[in-house]
Amino acid sequence: MPPVPADSLVVGIDFGTLSGRAVVVRVRDGAELGTAVTEYRHGVVDDRLPATAEELPPGWALQVPSDYVDVLRTAVPAALAEAGADPHDVIGIGTDFTACTMIPATADGTPLSELPEFAGNPHAYVKLWRHHAAQPQADRINTLARERAERWLPRYGGLISSEWEFAKALQLFEEAPEVYRAMRHWVEAADWIVWQLTGTYVRNACTAGYKGIYQDGCYPSREFLRSLNPGFESFADDKLDRPVGRLRSLAGKLSPEAAAWTGLPAGIAVAVGNVDAHVTAPAAQAVEPGQMVAIMGTSTCHVMNGADLREVPGMCGVVDGGIVPGLWGYEAGQSGVGDIFGWFVEHCVPQSCSDAAGSEGLHAFLTRLAAQQEIGEHGLVALDWHSGNRSVLVDHELSGVLVGQTLSTRPEHVYRALLEATAFGTRKIIETFEAAGVPVTELIVAGGLTKNPLLMQIYADVTGLPLSVIGSAQGPALGSAIHAAVAAGAYPDVHAAAAAMGSVQRMAHQPVLANVSAYDELYAEYTALHDYFGRGGNDVLHRLAARRRELATVAKGQN
Repeated sequence: MPPVPADSLVVGIDFGTLSGRAVVVRVRDGAELGTAVTEYRHGVVDDRLPATAEELPPGWALQVPSDYVDVLRTAVPAALAEAGADPHDVIGIGTDFTACTMIPATADGTPLSELPEFAGNPHAYVKLWRHHAAQPQADRINTLARERAERWLPRYGGLISSEWEFAKALQLFEEAPEVYRAMRHWVEAADWIVWQLTGTYVRNACTAGYKGIYQDGCYPSREFLRSLNPGFESFADDKLDRPVGRLRSLAGKLSPEAAAWTGLPAGIAVAVGNVDAHVTAPAAQAVEPGQMVAIMGTSTCHVMNGADLREVPGMCGVVDGGIVPGLWGYEAGQSGVGDIFGWFVEHCVPQSCSDAAGSEGLHAFLTRLAAQQEIGEHGLVALDWHSGNRSVLVDHELSGVLVGQTLSTRPEHVYRALLEATAFGTRKIIETFEAAGVPVTELIVAGGLTKNPLLMQIYADVTGLPLSVIGSAQGPALGSAIHAAVAAGAYPDVHAAAAAMGSVQRMAHQPVLANVSAYDELYAEYTALHDYFGRGGNDVLHRLAARRRELATVAKGQN
C-alpha cells in the first residue's frame, strides 16, 4: 500500500439517538478541523406512528431510516465546508451507531417501513436501542437459557436484554408475522449505514458479539430457537447470519451514489461499522486493561478492556477483541442518564424556576443551586431507573424511585438527587466488575455531560476515583475517524492510531476525601433501595408496569 500523504483527512460520522454528527479529522495528529450536526427530522418515534398517527404502546421507541441518510447528505458536506477541506484529501470514512438499533430490510437493504404495504405497521420501522417492549420475550429467552445451561449466557452477565437483537426479533416474529416473513435481513443500523455507503452488507464484530449473542463463532442453536417458538429456529440462519467484519477493517469502498450524497470521492475506504460507546475508547486513548470509559449522554455506556475472560453479573457482554484486538472487551451501561435530567427539567419544574433561570437556562440554573447544597442536605435518595436498569439488574420493567420528599423539597434538591443517583449507578457497575475480578484502575468520561462540572465532581466523589476527561467534544465521531484511518492504511492498528489521534485530560477531577465519606453513607441507602426494589424485596415496580401496560392496551383498543 502506498504511503499516506501527510495532510490526509478522514471523516468520522456518529449516529446518536437524536442526531447525527460528522467530523473532519487530520490523520497525522487527530486535529478536528470541521464538524456539523443534523437533527433527525422524525426524532424518536415513541408516541405516534408518522404515517398514520397511530398511538404506540408504552415501551416502544422507533425511528425512520431516511433520517440517517439525511445525515450523509447534509452533515458531511457541512463539516467539509467548515473545515475548508478539499474532499480529495479525504482517504476514508468511519461510522458508529447506537446499539442495539435494528432495521427490518429486504434483500437489497430497503427498510420495510419504506414499502407502501408496511408504512402503517410499527413493526416495520427501526426499533431504537431503547425500545423496551420486548421485555416479555427477553424474559423467556433468559428463562430457557438458564434451564438449558446455555454456554453463552454467562458471557452476558447471566441475562439477555430486551434491547438486543434476539428479543426484538422474537417480538417481531410473534406480533407481526407478515412483517417477519417479508423481512430478508434483520440489520443493525451500524451495518445498514455502511451498506448504504458501500453497497456491501457486512456485519460488524462489535454488535454481533455484544447484541447478537455471537460467541465463539456461532449464534444460539436452532434447537434453542425452536424451543422459544416453533418456526423461529431458522432466524439466525435466514435473517441474521452474514460475514462478520473485524473492527478497524475495510468494509468496502465508497459507492458513486454515496459519493454524490456526501461530496466525497468515490472509491475511498469505508471502515467496518461500530458502536458509539466502543469506538470512543481509542478516541480517549483508553485501549489498555483497567481503563473504563463512561460515555455519558442520554444514556451511559461503560466499556473497558481486560486481559482475561471473567463472568461479570449483569454485564452487557464480553467479546474477544470487542474494542481492540488482543483483549477482552467488556460492556455495561445505564439506560437513562441525561434523559432523566431532561425529563425532570421538561416536565417537573414549575414556571417560577423557568422565570428565575432566564437566559441562563434551567439546567445551568438548577446545577448552580444544587452546587450550593451540602451532601445529603436535600434528604433524598433516588433510583436511576426511569428507563429501566441495564446493568447490573438487566430489567427494563423497573422504574424511577425518589425517597425522602417533604413539603420543603425544592426542584434543585430533586435535580441534585437525580445527578447523584446516576453516579451511584455507575459505582454499582464498577463494584460489580471489581468483585468479578476485572479491576477498574481509571475512569475516563466522554460525552456531552462532561460539560457539567458539578456532575463530574459528584462522580469523582461517589466512585472515589479521579476522573479523566476525553479531549474531544466529538468522542464517538473521532473514534470512528480513527478506525477509518486504520482501514485506509494510514496506521497499522488501532493502538497506533489512538496514540497519534486520540486525546485525554488525565485526572481532571479529583475526589474530595470528606465528600467520599459522605457519599459512602448515601450510597449505602441507595444500595438498600436498589436491592429492595430490584432484587425481589418488593415487586411493586413490576406490578405498576404491568398495570400501565394493560390499561394502555385497553385504551388503544377503544380508540
